[in-house]
Amino acid sequence: MVRFLTVRLSLIVVTLLVVSLAIFTTTEVLPGDVAVMMLRQGATEQNLKKVREELRLDRPAHVRYVSWIGNVVQGDWGDSYFHKRPNLDIVRGRLGNSIILAVFAFLVAVPTAVAVGIWAGMRPYTLGDRIASVTSLVGISMPEFVTGVLLIVIFSSTFNLLPSTSIVLPGTNPLTRPEILVLPTLTLTGVMFAYVMRMTRANVIEVMQTPYVRTAILKGLPMRRIIFRHVVPNAMLPTITIIASNVGWMLGGLIIVETVFAYPGLGSQLLTAIQTRDVPLLQALTLLIAATYAISNLVADLSYAVLDPRIRVAS
Repeated sequence: MVRFLTVRLSLIVVTLLVVSLAIFTTTEVLPGDVAVMMLRQGATEQNLKKVREELRLDRPAHVRYVSWIGNVVQGDWGDSYFHKRPNLDIVRGRLGNSIILAVFAFLVAVPTAVAVGIWAGMRPYTLGDRIASVTSLVGISMPEFVTGVLLIVIFSSTFNLLPSTSIVLPGTNPLTRPEILVLPTLTLTGVMFAYVMRMTRANVIEVMQTPYVRTAILKGLPMRRIIFRHVVPNAMLPTITIIASNVGWMLGGLIIVETVFAYPGLGSQLLTAIQTRDVPLLQALTLLIAATYAISNLVADLSYAVLDPRIRVAS
């Protein structure tokens, strides 16, 4: 297990280095001049030269990359061009909001999707299974902004049950007004529920056809024991990968949901950084999202070892 962890952590470091290089290269080739966008009408040659020197944009790209990644390792994420504040402070202020929303969506979507997937997989091609499958297809097919707008029309405009926006005042916590989290959570839940449910259902159907499950049924073991002792652990192995990828998506893919509901999280901040060409903040947010994906996949690998003794012994 120690060797397994060492190898995985080494791969995470290498992955983040490659991702950091890709992020830096992408921001370098983006169209437009950062100095011009900052100065706008005051973009004279003298002012442009002064701004480029202050931001060290006159230095070679490889020198700036080494300096940037070195500062990141030391905990210095740089300063935002647009907000004129350290990026770390900006991320701290928004990260908590995104985590709260992601945790709520995760706790609603994953247990429900796994339970429905197991239930449907135990009853393949029945009416209940077909209803669950059609529902999941609708969830996958509908873009998040369509789902969000539809929920606003139903629960806010028509019945006036929930607020249409999820505005959080500075210095306050979203948990003080939990009603503002309901519609964004349901929007995120739809997509995650669909993917996890369909994967769980397919895996349960496949595992139910294996010889060891058939033998357990013929031996007369209680169905509850067969499901939770033999079917679920083996069916969950591929599903864990989907869940892990969705964890990273929830933190980094909240742009649409947070924009629709005016929720102040990392997704909306990332969109602002793109629109304002705030390169240091864009680099910091993107690298944080990549790290989230890497860590969630590490947790998935560790879960494999817990559920499958073969992996644990091999590692």
